[in-house]
Amino acid sequence: MSQDLKEAALEYHAKPRPGKLSVEITKPTKTSRDLSLAYSPGVAEPVREIAKDPENAYKYTAKGNLVAVISDGSAILGLGNLGPLASKPVMEGKGVLFKRFAGIDVFDIEVNSESPQAFIETVERIADTFGGINLEDIKAPECFEVERALIEKCNVPIFHDDQHGTAIVTAAGMINALELQGKKIDEAKVVCLGAGAAAIACMKLLISCGIRSENIFMLDRKGVIHSGRDDLNQYKAMFANDTDRRTLDDAIDGADVFLGLSGPDLLTADQLKKMAPNPIVFACSNPDPEISRKSHWPPVMI
Repeated sequence: MSQDLKEAALEYHAKPRPGKLSVEITKPTKTSRDLSLAYSPGVAEPVREIAKDPENAYKYTAKGNLVAVISDGSAILGLGNLGPLASKPVMEGKGVLFKRFAGIDVFDIEVNSESPQAFIETVERIADTFGGINLEDIKAPECFEVERALIEKCNVPIFHDDQHGTAIVTAAGMINALELQGKKIDEAKVVCLGAGAAAIACMKLLISCGIRSENIFMLDRKGVIHSGRDDLNQYKAMFANDTDRRTLDDAIDGADVFLGLSGPDLLTADQLKKMAPNPIVFACSNPDPEISRKSHWPPVMI
């Protein structure tokens, strides 16, 4: 990111009022009668109705249009584990997207939890406040257990954006890009740099769309995930191929698709040149900024 953009981003978040979200009142509050309806004694009536039937909460409160965007800050989009407080700008940003494009209200909640179980218990206890819960930026493999447990324990929809949001957008983009480049989905060779929540969810959905698992080369910090490794958890092991490729430089040779779901600046222009003609690059993590200028053919950049 350029220095100008960095300064602009900081000013955007700081001025004229810090942050990106606020709470608004949706009912008249000018008169004493308004206030007596909003709070005591009038508020007692919807309380009684909700006590009779919990579904009435959707009729008399904002619950049905309120989503919790919740994180522990353990996997902040490309920045890593910087903690819950540092994740707040991202959670506010997701709230902006909900409000701007769907008219949905959001409370962003940053949880300082000592363990996945503590996080699960915290979210479970506050879940009834909301119409839905959007989990965000929780590191793998803990995120898989967190999501599974909350789906079982909570009575509202649970969505882990890093997994399913990224996977849905990636699958849609992949199908379109392959068609534009004249490539068949069952023949496309895919390199996925990253093996966290987003990467695993993306690859699982792409396989269901027609990508063949033997044509996927997934890499983590130790290189290509292959059948000879004995350090793989159950989630990474699903993508272990019988191959002699070990590095990104090996894996990228002849690949049709690169999917970046790791850190920035990890795919170089020279590596792009090793890909098959008409390559497709999903830059969920930033490629080398000079990649398009230096490469000998323009990729489809998503």
